[in-house]
Amino acid sequence: MIISLIAAVSRNHVIGKNNDLPWRLPDDMKYFMETTKGHHVIMGRKNYQSLPEKFRPLPHRTNIVVTRSTDFIAPGCQVVHMLEDALDIARKANQKEVFIIGGAEIYALGLRLATRLYLTEIQAEVDGDTFFPEVNLAKWKEVSRKHHLADNRHPFAFDFVIYERN
Repeated sequence: MIISLIAAVSRNHVIGKNNDLPWRLPDDMKYFMETTKGHHVIMGRKNYQSLPEKFRPLPHRTNIVVTRSTDFIAPGCQVVHMLEDALDIARKANQKEVFIIGGAEIYALGLRLATRLYLTEIQAEVDGDTFFPEVNLAKWKEVSRKHHLADNRHPFAFDFVIYERN
């Protein structure tokens, strides 16, 4: 099974601020939704709680929330207490690819297991309080890059990049 991390990341590794995205990039959100649709997605509790209620659980996906809290309930989602348990759910469902969608703690745990990265590399330094883990790109091969210019709907230029582990 391919274990993928998918994230939008600024040049200074920011992925969030105040439990929300620090930018509005509609085409990145569309890319995320299209890429993860039909798959199992794994997220941490804080990431789940940051989703607008109307999007909980994320539609057309099996949502798995990883939390240390033993009494946490996420309607329409499976709740587990370890990343490995979430991955086992995807394996038992014969998923070809599973997506780890954040936040920072889950990304840090998942990076060592990941075989693919879908990174929206935002061409800006952004203020934030939540960061994507440092990636040693020498261990990864870039297999795809698509540039997106800044425009009236997107305040920053960005690249959709896919990396696979060497």
